[in-house]
Amino acid sequence: MADEPKEQKPSSVPAGDKPAGSPSPASTPAAKPADSAAPAAPPRAAAPPAPKPPVVLQTPLNNELVTRLRGKFGAAILEAMEDRKQAIVTVECARLAEIALHLRDEGKFDMLSDLTAVDWPKREKRFDIILNLYSFAKNERLRVKAHAADGEKVPSVVGVWIAANWLEREVFDMFGIVFSGHPDLKRILLPDEWQGYPLRKDYDILQQDTAWVKANLGIESGQ
Repeated sequence: MADEPKEQKPSSVPAGDKPAGSPSPASTPAAKPADSAAPAAPPRAAAPPAPKPPVVLQTPLNNELVTRLRGKFGAAILEAMEDRKQAIVTVECARLAEIALHLRDEGKFDMLSDLTAVDWPKREKRFDIILNLYSFAKNERLRVKAHAADGEKVPSVVGVWIAANWLEREVFDMFGIVFSGHPDLKRILLPDEWQGYPLRKDYDILQQDTAWVKANLGIESGQ
């Protein structure tokens, strides 16, 4: 006869009971909540930005070209500067044409790309005459400046660069600067009878030449 399975004895620990020494859920201490009243650490102040160095636009220029110009023309070369990689030479006004000829023949600046002026009415020599030159041979640019007082004649450079003809006429028309030696110096934009020079800082653009406007247009004002 086969042995019958032995009856298993029930565990001595009742169901649901835990062994001695095991803490009950009720007796387990709850995790202590974070103290919400504790002050947060203040944010660290950002370091102030380092001061930027001052921007230097113009620096003295003393390259080979300037050395040769000073060697030939001496005190007539008033200043040589570099401004944002642009070479600028300021020359004595009376010797402008002579220096221009040298720059064309010896400096190889064979192109006058622009000629204009700027008015500084509070300055004794109120006008800057500005020539922008270009050398095809050297792929190089040069700005030449000369200061002129009101009524002071400026040597024409038409004999050096023919392109100066209409450019000098425009400067005469807008600023009233007279270029001595110009072959046909007269207004180029405004009528010959026009009074005043519109690009001078003291020119009243609202009034214009009221007499010319009335006589030629039949109205009281050009505005």
